[in-house]
Amino acid sequence: MNTLGTIDRPTTHDPKKQDPTMQRPSHEPAGSKTPTRDTSSATASRQNRNLEMQLIPEALARAHMHERLREAESERSAVRLAAARRMQRRAERASLRARRALAMAVMH
Repeated sequence: MNTLGTIDRPTTHDPKKQDPTMQRPSHEPAGSKTPTRDTSSATASRQNRNLEMQLIPEALARAHMHERLREAESERSAVRLAAARRMQRRAERASLRARRALAMAVMH
């Protein structure tokens, strides 16, 4: 199939409706063709926009992964804090038992 254009910008036969960035190959001799407008900036901006649109899911996935990593790190720090508090209470109880044992040994 040798049709020009894209799905979102199909080629039409009406020159007024034709997208200026879509150019048909001509079979005219060199030099007889009328000069065309420079549409390189329009094409470049369209390609840049398409590239940005294609990269959006990747950027969203990266942001999602960053958020999950931050949540995991926060959860790990919370678990470490809870463990540290448990160990501190255990150490305080052991210290109290040791004091009591020393006091009992001194009294008897």
